[in-house]
Amino acid sequence: MRRPRHLLRRVLVVALVTVLALLGLGAGGFWWATEHYGDQVTRIPHAFPTGPRPPQPEEHKGATTFLLAGVDSRSKRPTTGSDATASLWRYGAQRSDTLMLVHLDTDKGTAYTMSIPRDSWVPIPGHGSAKVNAAFSWGGPPLLIQTVERLTGTRVDHFGVIDWQGFRSLTDAVGGVPVTIPQDTYDPEQHHHFTAGTHVLDGEQALAYVRQRHGLPGGELDRIKHQQEFLRSLVDRIRGDIRLTNPLGVNRTLDAITSTVSVDDRMSNTDLRDLVLELRHLDASDATFTTAPIIRSQMIDGQYALILDRGELRAVWRGAEAGHPPAPGR
Repeated sequence: MRRPRHLLRRVLVVALVTVLALLGLGAGGFWWATEHYGDQVTRIPHAFPTGPRPPQPEEHKGATTFLLAGVDSRSKRPTTGSDATASLWRYGAQRSDTLMLVHLDTDKGTAYTMSIPRDSWVPIPGHGSAKVNAAFSWGGPPLLIQTVERLTGTRVDHFGVIDWQGFRSLTDAVGGVPVTIPQDTYDPEQHHHFTAGTHVLDGEQALAYVRQRHGLPGGELDRIKHQQEFLRSLVDRIRGDIRLTNPLGVNRTLDAITSTVSVDDRMSNTDLRDLVLELRHLDASDATFTTAPIIRSQMIDGQYALILDRGELRAVWRGAEAGHPPAPGR
């Protein structure tokens, strides 16, 4: 699977790159654009854990690792982005429904994303072992980052998050996202029928699609495929819709992105400008999607869980950091 960006940095960066390229902005216009839209992105204070963290490996020089989360907040009010009117995290109120680790190497011109299934059974510092999505529920961004860093052995440079409401709003803002469904399925948990064929999904339909696991032969793994396919199509939609002839559409799309996502407060506008400059020439063929290696599924304490091959996971990630990612879809 290709095009590893996520519901936040990837879309924002691609959108900005496309707009700037189309408009042919000079240095002044470039600075204004990144400052204007960068200032609209909500920053999360104290997102990173305190105490010892993994060192940056030598291969990490010139590269950036993001941890990206989609949060299943049941809040009736937005919790991410500039539209947020409720807290991003409250103990026990939210879990990370989607989790992706993204490694961008601008020196090598490569991008690599590993999806970590929400049902992965992992050690959570201070809480024993549990599903990885419980880390956000119990300790917010710091505990989630700490859990993933200890699982993978890598250092997370930046964190980004979007909630269900933001996901729906972003999808609607781009006029819906086309997806191709290979066969008819029914999700008994969401009471939703999915009809085979290519459909342009609105926000509500898209959320049901990326959350579906019941009624799919591969369960959680098929859901991850849905999420990756959707993100690829979302990025295509944004790149296709942002045109010089539609400046209002450009503003509307970028405003929607910045109003629905939140990032750590260490992500400065300068960081954003550097990413835009460095990723201008990154091609989709240089991007890879994969899923954390799984040994088996099993029931633990009455819960469905996935047991990861932690040694293989670390080896694969080290290879990606060194510029030798596995074949797509591995």
